[in-house]
Amino acid sequence: MYFVTTKHASYVLFAMTPSERAAVGLTDQQRVHLLVRTADGSWTVQREWDAQRFSHTDFMLAARDRAEPANPEQLLDWLPPDLR
Repeated sequence: MYFVTTKHASYVLFAMTPSERAAVGLTDQQRVHLLVRTADGSWTVQREWDAQRFSHTDFMLAARDRAEPANPEQLLDWLPPDLR
């Protein structure tokens, strides 16, 4: 799977999955947000963690040899167990 980088006012980096149902964002405070899109098109933070523990890059690299899951909440499975 790959991510498409785009702009989002709340993030220094914001990248969506190909289906645009999920995204990963990096805040100014070096917090990583895993977001899912709601039915009305807004984004909801599903999980948040410190980028020093597991960077947004590490998360995206974990996706490189995988297919995008049908349920975006399954992306949580790609996090280290202590961050799920």
